[in-house]
Amino acid sequence: MGKEGICVKSKELVKRYALFVTSLFFSALGVAFTKTGGLGVSPVSSVANVLSLRFPGVSMGQWLILWSAVLILGQILVLRRRYQPIQLLQLPMAVLFGWFTDGGMVIAGLVPVNSYPMQLVMVLLGVVILGFGVALSVVADMMFNAGEGFVKALSDVTEKNFGNVKIAFDIFSVALSVVLSLALFGGAVAGVREGTLIAALGTGLAVKFFTARLKTPLDRVLSS
Repeated sequence: MGKEGICVKSKELVKRYALFVTSLFFSALGVAFTKTGGLGVSPVSSVANVLSLRFPGVSMGQWLILWSAVLILGQILVLRRRYQPIQLLQLPMAVLFGWFTDGGMVIAGLVPVNSYPMQLVMVLLGVVILGFGVALSVVADMMFNAGEGFVKALSDVTEKNFGNVKIAFDIFSVALSVVLSLALFGGAVAGVREGTLIAALGTGLAVKFFTARLKTPLDRVLSS
């Protein structure tokens, strides 16, 4: 490959990383909006949500960073020698996601949420924003986040369909969140509500909607 080809390739790589970081911002903002709605968050973030409610001295973003670190460690344990060190880049991306989430909480906090209908509006807005962010990451096609990376590791080792493993992992995450809640809140369920179900069902639809409309124009920009 000539110098010109290398330059073009590097330019596209920079664009893809920029798009991926942008996707992290919108995904984190979506999580912040659903969190502010107070009706539960997406399954993969539900463990961090429960912990943030019980231990508010640690922010939601910081709990998400810690949960991501656990999932990255899980990938290493599952894959062992098959684990690719390049995937450790998920950790700084998780830190960035945590920072974005805490920043998003400030933005979402500007919206007055003083009624149940407004709580639902915040959850729905969060799902749409999260779906938009995930769609951008799909187009960027750079790396998995910690949650999807763990699902991919399980899928590779068990040789099961990624989508089926993702559903099982989401169910596990919600179940773990409920167990943690019961243990930490004296038998009460906190942080896992109807918003969790809305996010679980709606995020995928939002991702499909935005991906179908953004992939072609963004691919054109990335390759130009």
